[in-house]
Amino acid sequence: MNTIKSLSKFLTKYFTFFVILVALLAIFIPGPGTTLATTKVGTLSAVSILLMIVLFGMGITLTPNDFKRVARNPLQVILGTIAHYVIMPFIAFLLVHLFGLTGAAAVGVILVGSAPSGTSSNVMSFLSGGDVALDVSIGLLSTLLAPVMIPTLLKLLAGKWVNVPFSSMFFSAFQIVVIPIVLGIIVHTIFKEHVQKVIEIMPLISQVAILVIILAVLSANSKTILAVSTLILVPVIILHNLLGYLLGYGFSKLMKMDTPQQKAITFEVGMQDSALASTLAISFFEPASAIAAVMFSVWHNISGSVLASLWKNHTEKAPD
Repeated sequence: MNTIKSLSKFLTKYFTFFVILVALLAIFIPGPGTTLATTKVGTLSAVSILLMIVLFGMGITLTPNDFKRVARNPLQVILGTIAHYVIMPFIAFLLVHLFGLTGAAAVGVILVGSAPSGTSSNVMSFLSGGDVALDVSIGLLSTLLAPVMIPTLLKLLAGKWVNVPFSSMFFSAFQIVVIPIVLGIIVHTIFKEHVQKVIEIMPLISQVAILVIILAVLSANSKTILAVSTLILVPVIILHNLLGYLLGYGFSKLMKMDTPQQKAITFEVGMQDSALASTLAISFFEPASAIAAVMFSVWHNISGSVLASLWKNHTEKAPD
């Protein structure tokens, strides 16, 4: 078990490096990832099952105390979730029109903007000295709302480029997102301390699953990822993420939150669940619409790590 913990810490520390390594592998040796991207188990794709494992891992770590914490201070959680679902879709929509994106590229960017906050934000909030409890609470609420928010925002913001199958996307997102989380909570509630060993290995399993999802989605788009028409997404993704941080931070300052809460809100607004976005893109739209999500996954791990490090160093150097 100690070996697994050490491996998990190592992977967490160098996760950005492994994301870049997997991305390069997918581009230059796409065969294995492409096979995985097209594999189905029953009605579910292999990528969907991997994401369900990640979200089950999220659910199994939750206890009734987590929900009590949300109930004790619901306003900040609600405000953070609203900020996330207003700021990121708005920025995505604005950038799509500013850069003249259409079709799969536009749908992909707006899909990323419509996704809930990513699990990476929890790590970055922790590393920066942010309010992790607030971060996790917003992440949980935004994820549980995803089956409704994603198809609603897509229909509103991307309906002119693609037909959004609202009911199908709702039930698919519910199946992929809500059911694994609820099952995880049930398992934890029933077995309590007996699941501790499972909880300890879930971060490692989740990280590996996310890397494999990136490999599959990027491999499926390896022929177009370096095309000139695709590279225009690079500045869009970078701006989307950085503006999310900036506006999230500005919102938290406006709401007069303290410094740890400002850090949590900044990461919760600016970091998206790109694994969910790419999974839904492959399931409902053409594969090229998943490229933006994979690019976002690579970039936000880099930017998040840098921001967390700068914030942590600034806090440590600040006078008492």
